[in-house]
Amino acid sequence: MLAAELKTGTKRSHTAAENTKFVGSFLRGVISEQNYRTLIKDFYFVYSALEEEMERLEDDEFLKPIYFKELNRLNALKWDLRYYYGPNWMMEVKPSEACIQYTERIHEVADQDPYLLVGHHYTRYLGDLSGGQILRNIAEKALDLPKGEGLHFYDFPMIDDKKAFKTKYREGLDKVTTDSSKINDIVAEANYAFRLNMYMFDGLSGDNKDAWNSAAKVFVKTMASAISGIFK
Repeated sequence: MLAAELKTGTKRSHTAAENTKFVGSFLRGVISEQNYRTLIKDFYFVYSALEEEMERLEDDEFLKPIYFKELNRLNALKWDLRYYYGPNWMMEVKPSEACIQYTERIHEVADQDPYLLVGHHYTRYLGDLSGGQILRNIAEKALDLPKGEGLHFYDFPMIDDKKAFKTKYREGLDKVTTDSSKINDIVAEANYAFRLNMYMFDGLSGDNKDAWNSAAKVFVKTMASAISGIFK
């Protein structure tokens, strides 16, 4: 039930994210190494926050069904950052303003309403397993990288069959909760996660204000839809 609700409930946000200038250019194969390494840098902080909280709350009844350590991206991101920023990358990288806002939200829900982390987990990891693989192929060609370098983020060495794993993940989502109120909250949070991603993406193309306004409109419409659904 939750898996289906997340898919349909975030469809509009997913489309809006794909239509940001940065992602649109990325999909057309127009991407610079500078922008890509900045994206990877921000992802490092996002996944650091998300994986730190998931590990801390691994016994939480809501999070346990989707806590698959084989999804973790942090080590892969460290390899990529070493390639893009050099051996002293930890001294070089700092989160963008949009990234800080994103990570603060992750820590906030982890402390106050841990079940809302499901929305953030779904938005990032299922995307990595799906569209992320398309982006990998595009980035490999567009950036002309040395073989085996700079794209570890998209590798899932512990997952042999991504399609089967996504089915397993969705089955886990349906074990999280059957409470309609909590389902609506999680879908709303997933839409907010999309909004935060869009804000971060558009920082790469200098469109923070427009991206925020566009994402906010999507979020408000989705929230209105979710709220109305409670009374049906």
